[in-house]
This record gives sequence, C-alpha cells and structure tokens, in this order.
Amino acid sequence: MFDFEKLDVYQLSRSVIADTFRLLGKRNAVDYTLRDQWKRASVSVILNLAEGTGRMSRADKKHFYVMSRSSLFECVAVLEIIHSCGMMSQVEKDEFYGKYEQISKMLLGMIRGQGG
Repeated sequence: MFDFEKLDVYQLSRSVIADTFRLLGKRNAVDYTLRDQWKRASVSVILNLAEGTGRMSRADKKHFYVMSRSSLFECVAVLEIIHSCGMMSQVEKDEFYGKYEQISKMLLGMIRGQGG
C-alpha cells in the first residue's frame, strides 16, 4: 500500500469524487463545462495529495498539499455555481459542502505540519 492510500483525507476525497461522478452521471441538466471542471478539480485534489506524499522535502510536500487544497476550493466554487443555477438541491449542496470543509481542514493540518 502506498503512503497516500493510508491517509483519511485521501479516502474521504476519493469517496467524494465517486459521489461527484455519480451525481453528474445522472444530471444532464448541468452544463458540460461545469461538469468537466468539477470532475477535473475533484481528481486534481487527490492527484496533488498523492504526489505530495511522494515528495521528499517538506517544501515540495507543502507545495502539492497547497495545490490540492486550491483544487478543493475550485470544487466549492463550481458547487456554488451549480446550486445557484438550480441544478442541484440544497440538501445535495450541503452534503458536498460539509465534506469539502472536512477535507479542507485535513489538508490545512497537513500544510501546517510541513512548516515554513
């Protein structure tokens, strides 16, 4: 098993990606550009997390954890747009938003743990 696979933040992020792809697979009403952007940003969260765990220096790790968190913020922005355009219910939005907040806090802890 790779180090990143042991992380709770990786497991939660992977679960949210699966939820995102399932939701978007059922929602043809969501604009293609927004669907594509949300998918790409979601995948970027875990790809940057995985890459960061493979880096040797604290500065390199921190850089990729920051990139992962930035992609997460992008997911939140897309989520807000989709919801405000009426393409998603408040309950669905709240579920994703809560998980995104949790992931953000976990990533922030990892970033702070790298110092400097």
